[in-house]
Amino acid sequence: MKSIDETAKPRYGTVNFERRRHRRFNIDLPVEYYRIDSTVHRNGRAMNASEEGLLLYLPERMEIGQYLRVKLFFTSGPEMNAIEMLVTVVWVDIHLEKDWGDYRTGVRCLDISPEGSTKLKNFLKSLSG
Repeated sequence: MKSIDETAKPRYGTVNFERRRHRRFNIDLPVEYYRIDSTVHRNGRAMNASEEGLLLYLPERMEIGQYLRVKLFFTSGPEMNAIEMLVTVVWVDIHLEKDWGDYRTGVRCLDISPEGSTKLKNFLKSLSG
């Protein structure tokens, strides 16, 4: 029989709950971006995407909370598409593989046009099939 002290002890463990509302898709697509406080455009790569955010590999470290204008380029059938969006940086990490010097940067979409949103949803839907 267990004593009261044994049953009252908290239990510890690791649990990983997925907090995203939208499925992420692995991609490898070019992006062009610039900081809101600058007009200098730079290039990076989007390595995964959802309807709400992107994982970007950028050549410079961003600050959490920083705003960026991002243009994502992709093909859909015979067409070349570009979607522009305002994003905010939600996390930053360094990619440690030998050939990559880029910063892994998680961004959340804050503003995208209705047309851009539809293009993105259709593109992501095409990846799930």
